[in-house]
Amino acid sequence: MQIQSYQAALDYIYSFIDPARQGSPDPTIAARALARITALLADAGNPHQHLAAVVVAGTKGKGSTCALIEAMARAAGLRVGLWTSPHLSSYRERIQIDREPISQTTLIDLVNEVRPIVEAFDTTTYGRPSTFDIGFVIAMRHFVAERVDLAVVEVGLGGRYDAAATITPLVSVISSISFDHMAILGPTLHDIAFNKAGIIRTGVPAITVPQHPDAAAVFAAEAQTVNAPLWLAAEHAVEPWIASGQPLAYPAAPQPGRLRGSFQRENARLAMGTALLLRQQGLTIDNQAIRRGLAEAWWPGRFELINGPPRILIDGAHNGDSAQKLWQAITEELPHRRFILVLGTSRDKDITAIAAALVPHASHVIITRSSHPKAMDLDRIAAEVAPFASTPIQIVPVVAEALAKAQELATADDLICVTGSLFVAGAAREALGLAVAD
Repeated sequence: MQIQSYQAALDYIYSFIDPARQGSPDPTIAARALARITALLADAGNPHQHLAAVVVAGTKGKGSTCALIEAMARAAGLRVGLWTSPHLSSYRERIQIDREPISQTTLIDLVNEVRPIVEAFDTTTYGRPSTFDIGFVIAMRHFVAERVDLAVVEVGLGGRYDAAATITPLVSVISSISFDHMAILGPTLHDIAFNKAGIIRTGVPAITVPQHPDAAAVFAAEAQTVNAPLWLAAEHAVEPWIASGQPLAYPAAPQPGRLRGSFQRENARLAMGTALLLRQQGLTIDNQAIRRGLAEAWWPGRFELINGPPRILIDGAHNGDSAQKLWQAITEELPHRRFILVLGTSRDKDITAIAAALVPHASHVIITRSSHPKAMDLDRIAAEVAPFASTPIQIVPVVAEALAKAQELATADDLICVTGSLFVAGAAREALGLAVAD
């Protein structure tokens, strides 16, 4: 029987969530997940092999970098597919073409196409597909059916064993590396970088940003091992690192027009460098397209400022490094009288590091949580936040109500910041009427 409604299509996709299945630092277990998606893609006709693609890994900034690359390619007249995760409000955000989310009708049709493939899948050998696996297959088939000129594919987690590792891209892209998902990727920057470096392919140009020496050494070693040209999106030019050739000049100052925050300049350099390497790979992306994409790229929930009064800043910072960069950007760009913090995060995040970066600056701290099953318990957040707080902490379980409480406390020249999780950011956007969950 065919699925008829959008909700039924979502229910089918989400029916493959397995709470007992957890990511593992064991490479043997992780490799099984990669073998599973590889086999599922093969059963689906290997759509990913029929796409020109860019694969983007990293701890922070990979979503914004994807948005920038997509905007530059689209400004050049290319038809561009975009696969990202997680979504803020609608599952359809994960699968976009020319920044239009997949339609409900098309998603229904694709679920009906993929369903018999999934039901015939060899679960005895590979295990049951995950919700992420099925979404990835749907996205790849959608991009092929719509004949995109370029697919911009964000790594879900890590890189070496992620679904995106099935793709041989035109360019491999690695954004800033910092501590996150250590229970799965490993406890050190070397471990985390090793996972991210897995998207580097033989003979395929790769590009990254200046990294901590531990991560930089891993990327250099991986590039040399697989004989891949490695480029560095440095401050003033794209420099050959493990590669031959002359430095590539940026065609514009690395300041995105709509993506605020000083940390976006690094993402902008990375995206411009990627566009220049894509040009070397044969895609026609001229300097004008790069400049236009830089000016027009947009990525919600990342240093997203809603004018007040009071002004509200929504940002998905979810580790210590991103929280530090968030506060630095606030001090540089958003003068304010008082800083009112609405904070919620997921169970696997380093709430202590996030709190250390933000809570000491706050005149009010309101603890909340998203409706996501992985949301961290309120009492645990409060306990971790308390040592850094100079004022009493308020607990408001629902994000919309927490935001309303912050608005009650704020005066016109205060700044409200909602952060700690993309899921919290999504809920805040919905509360403000900027998005509708479906």
